[in-house]
Amino acid sequence: QVQLVESGGGLVQAGGSLRLSCTVSGDIVTRYTMAWHRQAPGKEREWVAVFASGGGPVVAASVKGRFTISRDSAKNTVYLQMNSLKPEDTAVYYCKGTKWPGDYWGQGTQVTVSS
Repeated sequence: QVQLVESGGGLVQAGGSLRLSCTVSGDIVTRYTMAWHRQAPGKEREWVAVFASGGGPVVAASVKGRFTISRDSAKNTVYLQMNSLKPEDTAVYYCKGTKWPGDYWGQGTQVTVSS
């Protein structure tokens, strides 16, 4: 069975950077459309970025110019590079893989940006 394992979250000051990782085990990452979502307390889950299985990276307008999604097929891993972090980026970040018959989610990793 496929499993998504995330790492890289933590506490950082405003203006700093973090890189989140999502490693796929039990399958090949290139078979999946991979995405990052985030959810702040009391808010709806928000789509942040996607790397299509047959395409490339796209990020949401709210993080364009600051965040980058990438994929390393040799490591079976997708990344979310987050630069110029703001307090409003504070959220639990979730990795998602999509392939029939459904979606597969990671456990989530907390990102906290202090002012």
